[in-house]
Amino acid sequence: MRIFNINPRHLLALCRKESYQIVRDPSSILIAFVLPVILLFIFGYGINLDTNKVRLGVVQEDSGAEASRFVAVLTGSPYIDVHMGSSRQQMQEQLQRGQVRGVLILPNDFSARIHHPPATLQLLTDGAEPNTANFLSSYLQGCLQVWLTQRASDFGLHPPALISLEARYWFNPTTISRNFLVPGSISVIMTVIGALLTSLVVAREWERGTMEALLSSSVTRSELLLSKIIPYYFLGMIAMTMCVLVSTMLMGVPLRGSFWVLFIVSSLFLGSGLGLGLFLSTVTRNQFVAAQIALLAGFLPATMLSGFIFEINSMPAPIQAISYLVPARYFVGALQTLFLAGDIWPVILSNSLFLLLSALFWLGLTAWKTARRLDD
Repeated sequence: MRIFNINPRHLLALCRKESYQIVRDPSSILIAFVLPVILLFIFGYGINLDTNKVRLGVVQEDSGAEASRFVAVLTGSPYIDVHMGSSRQQMQEQLQRGQVRGVLILPNDFSARIHHPPATLQLLTDGAEPNTANFLSSYLQGCLQVWLTQRASDFGLHPPALISLEARYWFNPTTISRNFLVPGSISVIMTVIGALLTSLVVAREWERGTMEALLSSSVTRSELLLSKIIPYYFLGMIAMTMCVLVSTMLMGVPLRGSFWVLFIVSSLFLGSGLGLGLFLSTVTRNQFVAAQIALLAGFLPATMLSGFIFEINSMPAPIQAISYLVPARYFVGALQTLFLAGDIWPVILSNSLFLLLSALFWLGLTAWKTARRLDD
């Protein structure tokens, strides 16, 4: 077969054939249009790093006025769901069963020791969820300081010395975790979509016996590969557009960068995903095996090693080194920058360069393996 010659008529005919196959195959439509929306809603709403309201058990051993006023402050908080308990043992059992995330104990001498500090409060938290435990401890510290200030004002006392901290959150002023997670989830979704779409196409030709007919025709290797990539590229970009529209219009995630820059970066990443799927399909020649490997090789690294959920700098050095080989790491960085910060060119260009190299690697490897198979 000729390698570099491309006949536009041959390529157009092959692309039309592949497009008809996409329309006739329900699995391609489901993967491209239904699966991205389902996964986006699961990631966008199912994964939530925000702590909106924490269940707190309170044991009030002191029935004095000071303890009651402090409990009233906690009860009025919109961030704490107070569950009153009659004994320490009862609340500790609820903590063990996960019914509450922390237990606050007001000792029987709390009101008396307020007038003769220091007064001590004991907080037991569920360390199985460190983020929630830290949030609960920090928030109770803040509630205590606010209550002491209000108490000092009511009784004409000198308020405790407080340092006011004014925080300003760049890029995500509302500190809603969905704004951070949704762009990362799009990278995972597009990894799965890109790899799955093309992991079936060549293997399907071999299983149905149509590959031999293609090899015996005058179709060149380049025409064959391009015909397997171009239709699925457009299908993948439609899926990407759907994800962006759902993220911005339904989920309220801001898109501060240029849509055209997003289009170019997504194209580079999709080239990597399509190349990976096409390589697996070419090597395995089996649709089921290719699809299973595509899920493992695409989904797991994109979820675990891209920085989408887990902070890469907190990983051991060998794992950090492996993450540099995962294209989703660079796509996550580019997407989060485009959605939350805008067109920050040093970040976008560096990530785009790695995505380009990854796409060239997988597409080149596919072309090499295809050459070996076509010569057999």
